[in-house]
Amino acid sequence: MTVDLDEGIEIAESSAGQELVLPENDSIVQGVDSIVEPQEGMEFESEDAAKIFYDEYARQVGFVMRVMSCRRSERDGRILARRLGCNKEGYCVSIRGKFGNVRKPRTSTREGCKAMIHVKFDKSGKWIITKFVKEHNHPLVVAPREARQTMSEKDKKIQELTMELRNKKRLCATYQEQLTAFMKIVEEHSERLSKKVQNVVRNLKEFESIEHELLQPRESLQFGPSSTTNWNKLRIKLALLYHVLSAKVDGAAMICLT
Repeated sequence: MTVDLDEGIEIAESSAGQELVLPENDSIVQGVDSIVEPQEGMEFESEDAAKIFYDEYARQVGFVMRVMSCRRSERDGRILARRLGCNKEGYCVSIRGKFGNVRKPRTSTREGCKAMIHVKFDKSGKWIITKFVKEHNHPLVVAPREARQTMSEKDKKIQELTMELRNKKRLCATYQEQLTAFMKIVEEHSERLSKKVQNVVRNLKEFESIEHELLQPRESLQFGPSSTTNWNKLRIKLALLYHVLSAKVDGAAMICLT
């Protein structure tokens, strides 16, 4: 755990890489590792950051952290406050059946220890320590350095896997957005292509009717000034229809190719 002093404000980095802003004149115990004691007013980015900090403090001082009671919002159930304490908090209540003890009772580890911190969610978005009880009513046993290093490596591995999982989730979300956008483009092109195909079919039917008129026996056609005019109109209409059909087919082909 590293400590950086700057104009009376101390910033400690927890085992999870979270920055903890400490109030002025915070107590720091110098030993093999620098131990940052909790202080009222200390801020954390999240409830988990507060848990990680107090758990590290507990390991260095010589007790085991217990996650205790919490207070939730009546509106949405969010946790608004949390107590973290010593695992020797409270007393073990003996529960006996009506026929007495069935098996030999285990030795109780509860000794009524009141050491704890109380963290509360603030309107600023931070989690703040509002109460700190330091004293324990039992001996503190500091774990060997090797054991603490093993736990630290375990915490780091959990943190790495958690970060990797978050990155994978972000990547999946990105792929989902790209796939949705691609499907939308395909749907738009399919709709345009369908309309163009319908127009081509309609024009082909009209072309077939004109072709049918052109292929009528010459004897059935009555030539005259009016028939010549109709014949020229029919040729112009046929030429225009040919160009329209060519443009439609080329456009549909381009869409298929893209």
